[in-house]
Amino acid sequence: MEDANKYYLKFGYATDLPRGSMDYFLYRFFEVLPGLLIWGTFIALIILSWLYPIWASFFIIAFDVYWLLKTVFFSIHIRASYKKMKEHMAIDWMERVRGLKLSTNELNASSWEDVYQCVILPCFLEPKAIIEEAIIKILESTYPVKKIIMVLAMEEAGGIQDRQIAEELEAKYKSGFFKFLVTHHPSGVGGELSGKGANETYAARKVKEEIIDPLNIPYENIIVSSLDSDTQIYPQYFAIVAYYYLTTRDPLHSSFQPIPVYNNNIWLAHGLSRIVAYSGTFWQMMQQTRPERLTTFSSHSMPFKALVEMDFWHVNIVSEDSRIFWQALLFYDGRWKVEPLYYPVSMDANVGKNILQTAKNIYKQQRRWGWGIENIPYAFFGFMKNKKIPKRTKFRFAFNQLEGFWSWGTNALIIFLFGWFPIMFGGDIFNTSVLSYNVPRMTRFLMTASMFGVISSSIVALRLLPPLPKDYTWRSYTWIVVQWFSLPITIIFFGAIPGIDAQTRLMFGKYMGFWRTPKER
Repeated sequence: MEDANKYYLKFGYATDLPRGSMDYFLYRFFEVLPGLLIWGTFIALIILSWLYPIWASFFIIAFDVYWLLKTVFFSIHIRASYKKMKEHMAIDWMERVRGLKLSTNELNASSWEDVYQCVILPCFLEPKAIIEEAIIKILESTYPVKKIIMVLAMEEAGGIQDRQIAEELEAKYKSGFFKFLVTHHPSGVGGELSGKGANETYAARKVKEEIIDPLNIPYENIIVSSLDSDTQIYPQYFAIVAYYYLTTRDPLHSSFQPIPVYNNNIWLAHGLSRIVAYSGTFWQMMQQTRPERLTTFSSHSMPFKALVEMDFWHVNIVSEDSRIFWQALLFYDGRWKVEPLYYPVSMDANVGKNILQTAKNIYKQQRRWGWGIENIPYAFFGFMKNKKIPKRTKFRFAFNQLEGFWSWGTNALIIFLFGWFPIMFGGDIFNTSVLSYNVPRMTRFLMTASMFGVISSSIVALRLLPPLPKDYTWRSYTWIVVQWFSLPITIIFFGAIPGIDAQTRLMFGKYMGFWRTPKER
């Protein structure tokens, strides 16, 4: 009976369960587990380096070899993903959509013209220019804009400023779309965490009530794209989403994931912002080549029918963009997948008023992304409760997620810091051994070899860049290549440490709120 009701689908944290119950302790265990693994790894390495420095040294060498192989593996996947992305960008997807012959299908559509696109753009205290640029890019889409429902999802907390911006944009662009809806998510709703998930859920319900139901549009004929306020789509985005939706196997149980690039303001961004931004892009490019590991991230698209059946996004968590995948996977008993589009959308790199503010913003943004760790206890708890999901599916997702977040917090520190611990703590006997002499040299050699991945990444990064502005010179390209050699510092201070921060907070039950990335141009 409990599984039939799937009562666990809306839980955000252990505190949503009756305190003292077995379910509460089980959920808390899963919240503690990722942080426990990270700190357990660090403590074990320190103890090994002190008591068994020889074994610690062998582990460090083996890990360095693993890192080198992983770097080569990543580089190959990134280049393969980039090649496929360039191929997809050269295709006229709207022409392909028009050429589709639909016969028997799961959708209530006799042709592609029955398919509507609903775009939800959540905004809160964003500069008008950024929102307007996003709307203009949607209007420039090759997919007929008279088949697009544009939803400007504002926050009541944005006050007069947000309300005025919404009114001006609605008046200016309303006539261009099939429908243009402005919503104002109310503040202080009980059970909600102020953030994107609550806002877009409120907006989607309004779309259902005010547009879709009155017009009797079948839910399965609507694709919803949840975009960030700074997301600028490329012209063929809605066309490729429609093509995949109309041709993929089991479209009503699929999400569609583009590749995020951060080109909107990339030439204005500090070198630190560029490295972190493209690191995120490369991770998503690599994930596209491994769809069995792919989950939704940031801007993505999915069927409206599924959203209605699941009662939309969670309103009480931070990482709604990835949570919607786990929610769907549990709701549909493991029958959910993410289709990689190999097609980009462009967003803003993180930029502050100065370098110090930029560094703070990047750290907070990375920590918020690291707070995606909140999905591990949610998914693991759901796997325990849902007996219909195949065990192989549960194990694959559980291992991939746990290993991924563990690697996020540990790999860089093991490579660049803990590798010295056997020498620091091993004592005089170990430090006079041949192994002690050779460990730093072997590590240095393996790390130098792994720079192949840095060079390869910098080449792809250059190819992803938009055209050079008129007031920039060729030296700007050179500087971007040089900046990649700061990657070891970047992945420690703006990768591993915020990841550890997020997992440690969850381990101690210090739940995070939603932090909105400031938009500076």
